Amino acid sequence: MRALHSAISRGTERLVLAGRVPPSEFERMRAPFMAGAFPFPVKYGYAVVGRVEQGPAELQGRTVFALHPHQSVFNVPAVAVAPVPDGVPPARAVLAANTETALNAVWDAAPGPADRIAVVGAGVVGALVAYLCGRIPGTQVTLVDVEPSRAELARALGVSFAAPDAAARDCDLVVHASGAAAGLATALGLAGEEATVLEMSWYGTDDVAVPLGAAFHSRRLKLISSQVGKVSASHRARWSHARRLAAALDLLADPKLDALLAPAIKFHDLPARLPGMLSPASGVLCQLVTYPDA
Repeated sequence: MRALHSAISRGTERLVLAGRVPPSEFERMRAPFMAGAFPFPVKYGYAVVGRVEQGPAELQGRTVFALHPHQSVFNVPAVAVAPVPDGVPPARAVLAANTETALNAVWDAAPGPADRIAVVGAGVVGALVAYLCGRIPGTQVTLVDVEPSRAELARALGVSFAAPDAAARDCDLVVHASGAAAGLATALGLAGEEATVLEMSWYGTDDVAVPLGAAFHSRRLKLISSQVGKVSASHRARWSHARRLAAALDLLADPKLDALLAPAIKFHDLPARLPGMLSPASGVLCQLVTYPDA
């Protein structure tokens, strides 16, 4: 497979680079084709789109997605790639892994028509969850973030936007994806009576204070986790990982999702650009990387 594009998963790759994967998660956090061993250095990444140069006849010359680290040419088993649908541009297809994570989260959260939904944290995964929830008939979806410029992203995805102190409360469902303890506190505060708060953020080795005092118990809130390593329990009996990834790729046919892609940088410039890109202050959403043959 010869790479055309890959994407930086800023939250996870920043934790990996900083050596903040806890020992208990060393095996579970291995990327499918990772080289090396945690804590660091490792060859890490899981969002590459490329063209099959040699392989089975049905894949020969096809554009495919693979959960592989950033690399220009590599070999993987044929079962480890997913064909990119004709209606999905290769550059947008790098969002497949994040979209799969968001799809799994929506299955875990089980939103319904006409629900009032808040998604706290307008990063790539949070934005994708908001986008998917916004396609359910009658839902009122608000993307909540401390960065005012994310309002433009929300508009592009067809959902509302609010700063944390201005977001509507009494939500039927709140999804937290900010990666910060303050965001989780905001999410709990936005949840209505007996509502669910779905926690998507992963904090690595960091300890996170969770405000479970005040009215958390009297309001009977439900705090649950979501993680993409297993297919959501609601779908696990019928859906394989391959079927879920294929569905995520199909969902990327919408041009609105290009709003998540940062202007591309060249693969050979990546070593110099990566530290600044992974900085919390960079503001980059999904960093697109292009390869010489793109």
